[in-house]
Amino acid sequence: MSDRLPTHLVVGALLRRVNDAGGMAMVRAKGDPQGGAILLLIESRSSPVRVLERTIDFDGVAILAESVPPDGAEAYWRRRCSRDPDLWVVELDIPEAERFAAETILSN
Repeated sequence: MSDRLPTHLVVGALLRRVNDAGGMAMVRAKGDPQGGAILLLIESRSSPVRVLERTIDFDGVAILAESVPPDGAEAYWRRRCSRDPDLWVVELDIPEAERFAAETILSN
């Protein structure tokens, strides 16, 4: 049994935190409620959409790894969802979105 919270609870907490802080967060694709991976689309008015994903590093520690899709964020996450139906895709539009994500996702 894992000590991690189910993915749907982590995503719900992230949505509430961002929305409560005056930002916008929405689920673009809903994955497995218990153990799906989380892909974040970070919106910014001054730069292209950034793509972050919760992953495990070589030491077994959860990190947010940035992906740089050559064909754009939209095509990338749609392609990923077609290969991984358990994947959650969450769009965040708030200043310091990476901080909100790290505090919520990596703390669990």
